[in-house]
Amino acid sequence: MMLKPVEILLVEDDPADVELTQWSMKAAKISTNLHVVDDGMEALSFVRREGKYADAPRPDLILLDLNLPRMDGRTFLAEMRADDGLKSIPVVVLTTSEAEEDVVRSYRLGANCYITKPVGLAEFTRVVNSIEEFWFTIVRLPKC
Repeated sequence: MMLKPVEILLVEDDPADVELTQWSMKAAKISTNLHVVDDGMEALSFVRREGKYADAPRPDLILLDLNLPRMDGRTFLAEMRADDGLKSIPVVVLTTSEAEEDVVRSYRLGANCYITKPVGLAEFTRVVNSIEEFWFTIVRLPKC
């Protein structure tokens, strides 16, 4: 029996970080479909399946940067968590910010975890692989 790939939405505006994440996912043992949007407004359209995202799959996990154009990650998280149909999707904040206020605010807005992006390729790959391992082999996620 073939398992369906895990659907991951990456909300990231830095092309280098998008490329690093894509590369890290390809190196992982878990089959994933990585969807990428570069701001909170696009992310909201994706999860709500609006407009060009009408046929988008429901993400099994969202990797969210906080510092985004148009609608930042904090606002996206607040909007998403206010929607009963979306609030069960796990959100991992993956950002460069080490500010305690960002950590606290992210958790208050409903983030499932907060990870500061590592700088080096090897460490970044290890973090992405750890996220995948934890969320898709250890944790039980809802099927909705």
